[in-house]
Amino acid sequence: MDTSYSLAELAHLVEGELVGDAELRVRGFGPLDEAGPEDLSFIVKADMSGAMAESEAGAFLVPRSVEQSGKPIIRVADPYLASALVLNKMLARPFVPTGIHPSAVVGEGCRIGEQVSIGAQVVLGDRVSVGERVSIGPGTVIGNDVTIGDECIFKAHVTIEHGTEIGARVSISPGTVIGADGFGYATDASGIHVKRPQLGIVRIGDDVEIGANCCIDRATFGVTWIQAGTKIDNLVQVAHNCVVGEHSLLVAQVGLSGSTSLGHHAVFAGQSSTTGHQVIGDRVMVAGQSAVHGDQPDGARLGGSPAFEAKQYFKAVSVFSRLPELAKQVRFLSKELDRIKERFDKT
Repeated sequence: MDTSYSLAELAHLVEGELVGDAELRVRGFGPLDEAGPEDLSFIVKADMSGAMAESEAGAFLVPRSVEQSGKPIIRVADPYLASALVLNKMLARPFVPTGIHPSAVVGEGCRIGEQVSIGAQVVLGDRVSVGERVSIGPGTVIGNDVTIGDECIFKAHVTIEHGTEIGARVSISPGTVIGADGFGYATDASGIHVKRPQLGIVRIGDDVEIGANCCIDRATFGVTWIQAGTKIDNLVQVAHNCVVGEHSLLVAQVGLSGSTSLGHHAVFAGQSSTTGHQVIGDRVMVAGQSAVHGDQPDGARLGGSPAFEAKQYFKAVSVFSRLPELAKQVRFLSKELDRIKERFDKT
């Protein structure tokens, strides 16, 4: 099978302007210093265009402002995005079902698509529904009454607890647990912590990607909901009854406390968190290691712990690094002021 692509085909894919040989074909994609004559490469900024002359790549994705090159170029609005589109096209392969491994355990009343790959030591509980073109990696455990949409990919050792609802084209990486009990306790007068049963479920929307070793807890009542298109990095904790809006990004080690609601296209950078029982608006962006308290309006830009307006936060950070020197200056000025007062008093 021919796995090469003409530049004309790729230019159409990325809605770019092709300058050069439209019939030139490429087979791979790589960075400037690794790409070969049959590869496409890219630069993200026009001031990097000088480096293209030293690259062996056959053609380049470039910003629209790049005028020309000694080799074919495809001018695009966003080379980084265009590179993702090209890579996904090049790496796309038809789904080849392997069926159900002999060591897998399938419970009663399951409905499983005809085209699936279910690996070794997988356990499906009772009444599990699995769509078409689904791949479930070895050692994965899926509880009772779980529904899984078409074209999902679960890697090895994923755990999906009972009642979870998963949409289409969802990807879950190794070690992640979906639907474990939320952390809910009531404390009596003597200090004993009494567990509050977690009776809700988790719902995962279409086109969600979840990294390795994440935990998304079931709701106390109702639903913990990760909405369509959201991408979650490794080691993220989403507590009970949270709602994460469509097309949001949660970077590594983010922690959302219980009953946090995020709007669509929210971005939480690494190790940022919420305090819980709060509403975060649409398109809110939170800097790394920030702790968000209280409700936040649409479009807020936040940083710090506790988090406040990002511009002020970054100004404060720049001042913080200078505090030892500023303190030294304050001590010096204080002594000078004391000397001036002393001389003034003598007069």
